[in-house]
Amino acid sequence: MYKYTIARQLATKKVITNRGDEVGKLSDLLVDETSGDIEHLLVELDRDSKFIKRFGSRERVIKIPYSAVTAVSDVFIVDEREITEAEPAEAK
Repeated sequence: MYKYTIARQLATKKVITNRGDEVGKLSDLLVDETSGDIEHLLVELDRDSKFIKRFGSRERVIKIPYSAVTAVSDVFIVDEREITEAEPAEAK
């Protein structure tokens, strides 16, 4: 039960850059099945984000490497220097 509570608390948290630009909302996490390590955040984009406009992404959901996450509290903070491009999330 405890794991599900944590997952619910993460759902729809905002994702912002270390410079304060809103990227979007957390949609899901991609986890390595073997190790259990989080590999990527799946983020539903905020279309008004300066960050996304810079990449010119037309995707609705992108993958952000978990290595870019610098802090998690009320929001996920990601280091924009570690995000070289807005990689589209693959369709399931």
